[in-house]
Amino acid sequence: MVRESEQCLGASRAFLNVLEQVSQVAPLDRPVLIVGERGAGKELIAERLHFLSERWDAPYLKVNCAALSESLLESELFGHEAGAFTGATRTHKGRFERADQGTLFLDELASTSGAVQEKVLRIIEYGEFERLGGDATRKVNVRLIAAANEDLPDLARRRQFRADLLDRLAFDVITLPPLREREDDVLLLAEHFALNMSVELGRELFPGFTQEAVQSLLDYQWPGNVRELKNLVERAVYRADPKRPISKLVFDPFDSPYRPVGEVSSTDDARLSFPMDLRIHMEKEERQIIEKALDKARFNQRQAAELLGLSYDQLRGLLKKYQLSRRRKGDEHGAA
Repeated sequence: MVRESEQCLGASRAFLNVLEQVSQVAPLDRPVLIVGERGAGKELIAERLHFLSERWDAPYLKVNCAALSESLLESELFGHEAGAFTGATRTHKGRFERADQGTLFLDELASTSGAVQEKVLRIIEYGEFERLGGDATRKVNVRLIAAANEDLPDLARRRQFRADLLDRLAFDVITLPPLREREDDVLLLAEHFALNMSVELGRELFPGFTQEAVQSLLDYQWPGNVRELKNLVERAVYRADPKRPISKLVFDPFDSPYRPVGEVSSTDDARLSFPMDLRIHMEKEERQIIEKALDKARFNQRQAAELLGLSYDQLRGLLKKYQLSRRRKGDEHGAA
């Protein structure tokens, strides 16, 4: 049974399709790969896979592979014997060993080295490993769930990720839709986060959002996905008058007239290399400028067009040219 804290909220068709896939693959004792943008909810899906499986009452452990150096990651995953390296004064059981009979979630798997990937592959294939500094082969029974926010097949083609490990992990791949493709879920999630924050602050009620704030939430493209939405809503709730609907949303918490400005390169010459394709170079520059304008306008296309000195139709043509935006409901009125 999935605990309350692990429940995934959403009513959009794209998200419900993901939950249906999770329900189908969760009971199978096979590896699963979760792919999605940062903040899209990969960790919640991994937890759901575990608690809907037959291993729900066994250990569930997780490791962010990008947060540790290669040597520390190997020790954390596979353990080490006393004396294996300087500072290893006693035996340490790794996450695979501690997750025996349960589930291990490896986030940011693409950041791992080839040596770590080889050892992970051996555990998937044979359930065997050795601790660092040890020669005894140990057996474990662990279901592996991995996650990545990169194109692993492309990394495998470029030999930056083991193709054989990818084959074993990809028994089934769950690809999470970004929040911008879950428009029906934005307000549902926003109200959920606002209510929880109000309770945390000891407030008796949440007065809701103004219509202007609601429209801003729907117009924004959410590059940081659900995590960004959660931060924005909680920030708005604690700053707002608890008796009035929320009208002000701060999308960029760094926005300030006193924000330190990074040093600009002394010359653009460092970015230029000859011979060059001038057309490709200029298109790249144009695309970057458009992206910055969209970000400044919080992805409101009419406002971005004004910032660039273009008509709305001119900007729409450039967005189509560079595939920067998919047509959304309300675009013809400048809502997106």
